[in-house]
Amino acid sequence: MRPVSPHAARYGKKVTQRGPFGMAQTGVPFGDVAMVRDWLGIEAPVAQPENTHPKRPIAGFACRRSEVSGTRLWGWARERWGTPEQFFARFFVMNYCPLVFLEASGRNFTPDKIAVSERQALFTACDRALQQSIAALSPRYAIGIGDFATKRLQVALAGQAITIADMPHPSPANPQANRGWGTLADAALRAIGIG
Repeated sequence: MRPVSPHAARYGKKVTQRGPFGMAQTGVPFGDVAMVRDWLGIEAPVAQPENTHPKRPIAGFACRRSEVSGTRLWGWARERWGTPEQFFARFFVMNYCPLVFLEASGRNFTPDKIAVSERQALFTACDRALQQSIAALSPRYAIGIGDFATKRLQVALAGQAITIADMPHPSPANPQANRGWGTLADAALRAIGIG
């Protein structure tokens, strides 16, 4: 796996990559700095985006904040598969939308909250990127992590010969995830026959 440097784009609000303390810092989906550096074995310079929110600076791998969703997801992968090579022999993780939108306060503003009139262009581009990734990888399953990701998979991959499934999001905003997300993730995989 090669390091990916964050980049900025302009789409209505201040923008950096997803997860102010995760992917925005590392360029890796669910990119908690410690997990990306210490378990995935990725560490590289991260350039400052052109359009950074003053309350959410990009420190790259020097970021001292953790990203709970990333700690949970990659911690689960580490516990279950042991090494990144074992995990990635079977799985690939990507974000549907590799951007984070921030409110003036610095609070995360998720893509599903963008006004319908503004989000169509964004979703069209994200759907196309998802479709191209699926075409390149030819997976048997596409698993949405959280309701939003699952709904976007269903729209973008409608009519394709692929099994679409879901798993709960590891965010602390998800009450179920706070009571043992790894157990929920295992159950979701078992439900579709991936053990």
